Amino acid sequence: EPSTALVLIDLGNGKNRMGGSILAQVYNRVGDVAPDLDDPQQLKAAFGLVQKLNAEGRVLAYHDRSDGGLFAAVVEMALAGRSGVTINLGALIDTVGWVSRASGVTHRADAQAGGLRAEGANPPYGQADPMAALFNEELGMVLQVRMADANALLAECKTAGLSAAVIGEPTAEDYVRFKHGARELFADTLEPLHKTWAETSHKMAALRDHPDCAREEFNNTGAPHDPGLSVKLTFEFPSPGASRHPLPGGEGFTIGKRPKVAILREQGVNGHIEMAYAFHAAGFESVDVHMSDVLEGRVRLADFAGFAACGGFSYGDVLGAGQGWARTILFNERARNEFQQFLANPERFALGVCNGCQMMAALQSIMPGAEQWPLFRKNRSQQFEARWGMVELLPSKSLFFKDMEGSRLPIAIAHGEGRPEFKSAGDLATLQANGQVAMRFITNAGAVASHYPANPNGAEQGVTSLCNADGRVTILMPHPERTIAGTVGSFWPKGQQMASGEKTPWFRMFENARQWTK
Repeated sequence: EPSTALVLIDLGNGKNRMGGSILAQVYNRVGDVAPDLDDPQQLKAAFGLVQKLNAEGRVLAYHDRSDGGLFAAVVEMALAGRSGVTINLGALIDTVGWVSRASGVTHRADAQAGGLRAEGANPPYGQADPMAALFNEELGMVLQVRMADANALLAECKTAGLSAAVIGEPTAEDYVRFKHGARELFADTLEPLHKTWAETSHKMAALRDHPDCAREEFNNTGAPHDPGLSVKLTFEFPSPGASRHPLPGGEGFTIGKRPKVAILREQGVNGHIEMAYAFHAAGFESVDVHMSDVLEGRVRLADFAGFAACGGFSYGDVLGAGQGWARTILFNERARNEFQQFLANPERFALGVCNGCQMMAALQSIMPGAEQWPLFRKNRSQQFEARWGMVELLPSKSLFFKDMEGSRLPIAIAHGEGRPEFKSAGDLATLQANGQVAMRFITNAGAVASHYPANPNGAEQGVTSLCNADGRVTILMPHPERTIAGTVGSFWPKGQQMASGEKTPWFRMFENARQWTK
């Protein structure tokens, strides 16, 4: 955000004690005096002030200082925000006892700096060198605030008995710079800094996960001009005239009739609560239905307008991706007949998400118009993938995604076996030609995701949602039901349902189901 400042609230009160710091460990030192909380009231006051500022919308970003020091905090803020930053240490130090040898991530500092001298002395406040200012791990926090709020924040800190100073500001350039006055102490671009930051995790992932996936992720780390997550809608949202109510407990559409939808779950499934709310908010009566209810005849699927097979880990996934769940249906005469008749009824709909997607894909023998559907196998990364990613909605017959084609949205991903495996080479092309491919993973730039992690499971052409031939049955691996509320999820941009209680564009698919249901 333009015209903002970074403010350091220093709960160490300038002592810059270096004992036990990460910098000390780098030089095989210990130091003699470790950071400490000398005045608990200051911590209480700082916490209260930050909560107040956040409630007032005056804190744009926050990072603690006590894990790696000011240098690590500022660099991590820059990486997270994909923004350059310039820091001037003039407000923190009076004398410079260290001169930069070179800029760059391979920079080697004087081992005597930062209070790590042989005698273990820590320089007093006002005489600290840049190494101590940058790498001490005293309690403290860096806040990004609007420039117009900076002086007011300093005044509030003073009133609260807190030491604070404006230390720098974000910039439009692709550089992280640390200065003292006119002297530049350190400068480097974001990409090599990000790769250095991620290198240890990359090496661990290369040993633990699929090495090609680890390499693809690392190669893309810090890539310049990555726009990050975004929202592009091809439909109007919220719908004109649609009723909106705050979460939780909203009633969705103001209608008299509430068709019943079975929220179907099996042993180990854990996504039924979010799914139940999504349908409830869209105007359905959500009914909790366990598979044992169907198997034992306590519940008839024919009594419902639709069903949703929820995500989770049926039978702990030890029987394969939804395969055990599917077999409880296929090998039970009552259940098989119930599902077969329901799925053949042109006035009924069904949705399968994650584990429910896997299960329904394994019901092809009783699923009309799903002959080319794949089964879902272990992710290419060989790991459970839990992350946010980007998807694009494609033109398809799916009733859930009516009029949403072309939209690009972030979505929750949480699966270990989501890679579609087609029986025949031409199956995907047939599904595409029939309008049965509803969603695919894309990169942040909008291209079809072919590499990890934008394509989290190795899906061919990023395919992650399919429907049957007439569009009544839709399956997908990601979790739209987890993110219909703007208060849920790691990212929703301003102007896209950020306010508490509002719904996100993913709610449209549940509205579409309600509009379709007679």
